[in-house]
Amino acid sequence: MPKNTVISICKGIAIILMVMGHAEPPDLISNFIYIFHMPLFFITAGYFFNRKYLKDPWTFCVKRFKGLYIPFLKWSIVFLLLHNLWFEVGLLNEQFGNWEGGVTHPYDVKTFFHRLFLIVTSMSGYDEFMAGAFWFFRGLLIASIMFLILYKIVDSTTKLSPAIGVAAVCLIAFGFNAYRLGFGFKITTIPNGGLREVWGMFFFGLGFLYRYYESKIGNRWWLTAICLGVMCIGAWNHWCGMNNNGQLRDLATLPLTGVAGFIVTKHFSTLIDAAGGLIAKLLTYIGNNTLFVFIFHIISMKTVSLLKIWWYGLDPGQVGCHIVIHYNNHEDLFWLLYTVAGTAIPLTVLWLWRRHAAPRVPKIKGLFIKGAV
Repeated sequence: MPKNTVISICKGIAIILMVMGHAEPPDLISNFIYIFHMPLFFITAGYFFNRKYLKDPWTFCVKRFKGLYIPFLKWSIVFLLLHNLWFEVGLLNEQFGNWEGGVTHPYDVKTFFHRLFLIVTSMSGYDEFMAGAFWFFRGLLIASIMFLILYKIVDSTTKLSPAIGVAAVCLIAFGFNAYRLGFGFKITTIPNGGLREVWGMFFFGLGFLYRYYESKIGNRWWLTAICLGVMCIGAWNHWCGMNNNGQLRDLATLPLTGVAGFIVTKHFSTLIDAAGGLIAKLLTYIGNNTLFVFIFHIISMKTVSLLKIWWYGLDPGQVGCHIVIHYNNHEDLFWLLYTVAGTAIPLTVLWLWRRHAAPRVPKIKGLFIKGAV
């Protein structure tokens, strides 16, 4: 499939919104972001699914493991090895922690190997304070492979059309999460019970369905306006996103805001792509290199924490706050600086590396596997 710069721009917008959400903006902005930004990632991933993998599932699974499990494994171990060093240089400490009051501690030998085992075997155990977004690697890996398995079963055992077959898989995922939320059932073999992963499979399928009917849906301003209105209502009423503490209300609200968010983002991405220019190129570059923002945005945001400590005269130990310093965080504009730093620093370092340090090294692909389309 030819490279789709519109979807690259969608992913660029999505990763910026993820960083902005982690920067603790004002509540209404935060609510607006969280009701759709994670479904947006899964929908854009499912958009590229190709039915050819129903006949060659092994190739799809191998590409997913190479594109998701291997980067997760590599960088989780790197952060694990560096964990105690963060304490030595002051980026982490045992006094300040996240907004719920939790703090992290240096790892002893037992904890180190326990976490290493979890990283390798269940894609958990990673450093939550420096690699808090790493759950997405596991989420997309499980969601996409489970989607393939269920879709292959449905396609091989029924006479349903491709679109109806995918819709059936989405319905299965939806039904499972309804049971999960209604009766408190958890998949014990998946960290946190699998709620996010099953939602991910649902939205992955919706991405395929959108591309299937894309020509009929088009880019209609009235539809975009309605979807934007739905998102504003959701933000105002604090509807939930893809978190681990879901509630029954999510069954009605999350698919609504997830789809609405994608339609709005896709429409504006189409306009940006058509206009061209610097913004389109920049968002395309960001969207094609989301992996590096996922991995390094938290540590990059520490630079702004140091600035905020200087600006307000705070305890230097607050640089260890997770993810950002919470002092006056909804009243000042440091959340904008956190967003810029969390996005720009990883990509600037990447650009400099490719341009100067490793001119002969092939460019590393983004988080969404280019070869799996």
